[in-house]
Amino acid sequence: MTKSLTDINSSIDIRTCGINLDHWYVVAQSLEVTSEPLEVVVWEQSIVLYRDEQKKIQAIENSCPHRQVKLSSGKIIGNDLECAYHGWRFNSEGKCIFIPYLNDRNKLPNCQITSYLAWESDGFIWVFLGDPKELQRTSGQPLKIPEWGHLNYIATVSIIECQGHFSFLIENLMDMYHGHLHENYQAWNSAKLVKLTSNEKRVDALYEIKSYYKIDKIWSIFQLFFPRLRQLHSDLLQVNYIYPHWMSTLGDDFKIYCLLCPINNNHTRAYLIHFTSLNAFERLHKLPIWFRRWIKNSLFGSAQKMLDGLVKQDIFMIEQEQQAYSNDIRQQAYEINPTISQVQKIIKKQFQLYENN
Repeated sequence: MTKSLTDINSSIDIRTCGINLDHWYVVAQSLEVTSEPLEVVVWEQSIVLYRDEQKKIQAIENSCPHRQVKLSSGKIIGNDLECAYHGWRFNSEGKCIFIPYLNDRNKLPNCQITSYLAWESDGFIWVFLGDPKELQRTSGQPLKIPEWGHLNYIATVSIIECQGHFSFLIENLMDMYHGHLHENYQAWNSAKLVKLTSNEKRVDALYEIKSYYKIDKIWSIFQLFFPRLRQLHSDLLQVNYIYPHWMSTLGDDFKIYCLLCPINNNHTRAYLIHFTSLNAFERLHKLPIWFRRWIKNSLFGSAQKMLDGLVKQDIFMIEQEQQAYSNDIRQQAYEINPTISQVQKIIKKQFQLYENN
């Protein structure tokens, strides 16, 4: 008898659940890919990124088929990648096109390594590891981050490097009841879940909160640095898990994204992007574009201490969760936030969809 997706879902262990590769995953910031090849890993698959002569990002399997050494140890030759060991060269489609010591009587070996779709936008490099035909069923593009280039938003980026399954991180991001953990860093407290919706692709949770910040006057930006200037007020906090990534909106003043790159079952990498809005400053919008861009660039990373501190505290807890699970996988966890059960269903559902395609 064939099991239904619901039956399979209930039998999947969320802490060992795989990912749906038919999605775009962030693997690096644009500034990380320069004139040298860069190794990145997504779900145990090593990939080498490099820029061709047009500065376009290329992504191919990070293994020379000759001796299986990493191509990321080699160098870029025009539009191609040269292996450091014997000088074999591969184009962006993963085909061997040159061997320096091959004589005229020999043909190039018919060896092929995997090439991947790569996309550069909004300051990040995205890679699609799944079936390209699946892109026809969607928009074909990664998640948009319009605030990245918008002059009214100041960005800060914190890299999450966590020794834990990616489900722990997503649950942490969607559960706003752990606010007291971040007493010195978080912009709000006293969360109350007021609305929860979900489907097979996303979970949306709306919380009522008490916010410490109200960015409505030019001097109020200093609240980010001086606690005595903060104004406690009621506000709404929207958190969204749009598989496989996360975003949050706090009132009119803050927007946060978390772009996932699961490395393996026990290692998760992610990019947390915090945006502070300057939309309330009408006079600022009348200034010359070059000056507004200078302000945006000059204030980049202004929330770094707060964001890094918050990330450090979350990682500490997530890694404890992973360790507890690893020590005893039979240990039962008691959860009362309905958001978490919906998140777990989406993670399992997406994995099932990929496995059954």
